[in-house]
Amino acid sequence: MPATVNFVKMHGLGNDFVLIDGRQEKLGDLDLPKLAADMCDRHFGVGADGLLIVWPSQKAHYRMQVINADGSEAEMCGNGIRCFAKYVYEADQLKEEVISVETAAGIILPAVILDNGAFAGVEVDMGEPKDEGRVKLAGYTFQKISMGNPHAVAFVDDLNRVALAETGPAVERDPHFPNRTNVEFVEIINDKEIALGVWERGVGETLACGTGACAAAAAAHLAGKTGRRVIARLPGGNLDIEWTEENRVLMRGPAAKVFAGAYQL
Repeated sequence: MPATVNFVKMHGLGNDFVLIDGRQEKLGDLDLPKLAADMCDRHFGVGADGLLIVWPSQKAHYRMQVINADGSEAEMCGNGIRCFAKYVYEADQLKEEVISVETAAGIILPAVILDNGAFAGVEVDMGEPKDEGRVKLAGYTFQKISMGNPHAVAFVDDLNRVALAETGPAVERDPHFPNRTNVEFVEIINDKEIALGVWERGVGETLACGTGACAAAAAAHLAGKTGRRVIARLPGGNLDIEWTEENRVLMRGPAAKVFAGAYQL
């Protein structure tokens, strides 16, 4: 077993990740869910909302594994895939700007946005949203939307009046969701802007959630509250979300590297 594991700390709008390149690090003997929980611990580890692992793929350029801070695995992560794309684009010195990434939610295609040749952000085709009906829980009506992972979206008049730390975990773990769910509370600012409070499955309250912003934008348009393109305002910053006429959701936003290090096992 290796004594240390090299990692990169990254974030997308404050939704932060530890990224490990599984092509270079020897991870075969490690308990990855435990490693994720240990590294993501904000007091005894590096501190993050989740662990991203770069793997080779037989179906795409790369495979992305996402493990939440509690050790559970996620199908997909919107902010995470932007960080993933920035890492591989720079680490592998890629010439192409569109990258194919195998995930548990299918093949995702992030495209690097350049400004005068420099990295400026990532646009991701997040696929087709799936309307899975409504459910009433905890005094709210939730629109269930799948973005390859599950979301429960509720519209509220004032985000500041939502007890996210109480309602979020109750809805996440409600028996109605056998695999648990991400929870988004959405305040409509106007037909082109929404504001979100996010409770992420397996993580808790986060500063941003990419798939959550996509689910919220889809739910808002389905409800006739917004157009097809909105700015999603999250505690950590803004995402540009567009649900195209071709039924694809495009997410545009930043990704940043914070530091690199070696984690003592």
